[in-house]
Amino acid sequence: MRDADSTIIEPKTGWARLNIGELWRFKGLFYFLAWRDVKVKYRQTAIGILWAILQPTLGMLLFTAIFSRLARMPSDNAPYPVFVFLGLLPWNYFATVLGQSTTSLVGGANLITKIYFPRLIIPVSSAMAALLDLFIASSVLGVLMYFYGIRPGASIVLVLPLLILTLMNAIGFGLWLSALNVRYRDVQYAVPFLIQIWMFATPVVYPGTVIGGKWRLVLLLNPMTGVIEAMRASVLGHMAIPWGGLAVSALSGFLVFLSGLLYFKRVERYFADVI
Repeated sequence: MRDADSTIIEPKTGWARLNIGELWRFKGLFYFLAWRDVKVKYRQTAIGILWAILQPTLGMLLFTAIFSRLARMPSDNAPYPVFVFLGLLPWNYFATVLGQSTTSLVGGANLITKIYFPRLIIPVSSAMAALLDLFIASSVLGVLMYFYGIRPGASIVLVLPLLILTLMNAIGFGLWLSALNVRYRDVQYAVPFLIQIWMFATPVVYPGTVIGGKWRLVLLLNPMTGVIEAMRASVLGHMAIPWGGLAVSALSGFLVFLSGLLYFKRVERYFADVI
């Protein structure tokens, strides 16, 4: 017979295991970890947070010299510096989150092995901290658009939903990689190489329209393809929003996010034992 004063603790099953609402209870820790990531990144640097501007700007100048001046890469009737910068903004954020999230759990081993908190907070806080760099780098885009006389139209309102979609993609892949890296440390060494290849499989420095046929669908299965193409169309204003391609990429990104969340919650109970 069950004692009236006893408490039975049973493992949760199904969707209840996700327990997303638990993140709100630990919002203080979430804020602390996100702000710590920002401070650690720029600690003892000469120019500090200006690196957030310097990195995409140098990338834009390099790609303009190589792909626009030498390779004569088309840019959908837009100035190539603006065209490539619109690709670099979401891509750099995505790549930064992947790099930081992959090692976030291993780097937080001392915390994970000592106290309980939702482990989900660690990779997600890395994604939120990187948003600061994205917003600061956006100021360069404003300067470029003013220099080339580009005025955004009404479609600019799509930028916020596209940023949310980028955040979802980054967190989804970050959950997969961070959880896998706890058990297989080879992941953290493979990710930088993967990011380099992935960028050229994404229309960052070239328009997606140069790839047609069956390879076009393969390109759209990359969740960042639809985001970058729609970002350019919404900001530049003279191109039609690629709704079909965006829908395919958004669905692909959502599946990665959902599967990453489910896998992470499934294996997080073992993190403290194997980390």
